[in-house]
Amino acid sequence: MTRRITCSALCIAAALAISIIALSAQPSTHLDGNNAQPGHRAVLVELFTSEGCSSCPPADALLQQVNGKYSDAGQLVVGVSEHVTYWNSLGWSDPFSSPTYTERQEAYGQRFHVDSVYTPQIVVNGQEQIVGSDSAGLLRAIRKEDQMSQVGVHIASASLDGNRLTLDFSVSGTIPGKGAEIYAVLADDKTSSNVLRGENSGRTLSHVAVARTITRVANIEAATELTIQLVLSGSVQQSPPSGRHLILFAQAPGLGQVLGVDTVSI
Repeated sequence: MTRRITCSALCIAAALAISIIALSAQPSTHLDGNNAQPGHRAVLVELFTSEGCSSCPPADALLQQVNGKYSDAGQLVVGVSEHVTYWNSLGWSDPFSSPTYTERQEAYGQRFHVDSVYTPQIVVNGQEQIVGSDSAGLLRAIRKEDQMSQVGVHIASASLDGNRLTLDFSVSGTIPGKGAEIYAVLADDKTSSNVLRGENSGRTLSHVAVARTITRVANIEAATELTIQLVLSGSVQQSPPSGRHLILFAQAPGLGQVLGVDTVSI
């Protein structure tokens, strides 16, 4: 697939998440998928972005507004910011970028039959892709997911020693016939960067839920409980001052539908 080094002109910053996502008194750091009622689980919102892209800051701001909030249908919005690499040669090398996220976006591009990958792009539950700053489109996509999977993912415990993760989790409900892949994402709660060159030169950019590693931890064919120890892929940094969290999600093979997701501070 040919990479498109351009951003969409649609950068709607007005009426962000305050108008589309209702705040909830429920804790946003952990969702118990086993106890959640159908239609009141969580939705994974993946933002593919780059600090080298001048159209990306509104999308970063939108993710900040919705991440950790509950929709009017009771879904926890679990955001993850995945910084791609193909802007790095155009003046500014994004310190949070990784080829892993570029490859993941390209795989989505093939699945969604887009002409070429672009930033900013949001993928909701592996089911729909939209321009990353399209707040109305994001709301529609989240509402569509209200009626979807009955699968629950629950993190019982998680601990990190260097880059070695010990994880105790369960997956409940009906797993589709082709099974599911379990992914773990280690993400910084908040980050910021003073951009010195490129399209955003002179700006201080802020991000939330910034992926630092993403690792496929298991393949499952049925509801299960697992305790695993593994070495996370990528470079695991010391815990940032703002904190970090683990996102665990089940996804149909081939970057299909995200079936369930949970998140905890770590």
